[in-house]
Amino acid sequence: MGILNTLLRAVTWWNGQTLNTQIWTWRKGKKVGEDDTGNRFYETRDGKRRWVIYNGEAEASRVSPDWHGWLHHTYSEPPTDKPLKRKAWEKPHQENLTGTAAAYAPPGSIRRAEPEPRSDYEAWAPE
Repeated sequence: MGILNTLLRAVTWWNGQTLNTQIWTWRKGKKVGEDDTGNRFYETRDGKRRWVIYNGEAEASRVSPDWHGWLHHTYSEPPTDKPLKRKAWEKPHQENLTGTAAAYAPPGSIRRAEPEPRSDYEAWAPE
């Protein structure tokens, strides 16, 4: 199983880091922090490049707004050093659920477990 995992890591990028990313991180990277979901964040020693190594599937919506801002150089300090202030009305970060069973389904959607009956429609019948 080890050879297969090594081969997959060499040619795929969507399930964690590739071998090239691991070597780049080992040679040039400095770990800055980790978020609640286990994603690890790095930057080069000179601070010019920043990247994330996902814990599992590489899905950009899994990065919280705090870390997203740091990755894109909006904030110079990482959230581990200077966390963003939260408002009382803010909900916790949630990844994009599109395509999953937990995705939003509006009223009347066929994806709902119990679709609501439509009472505002009457079928036309010729007289």
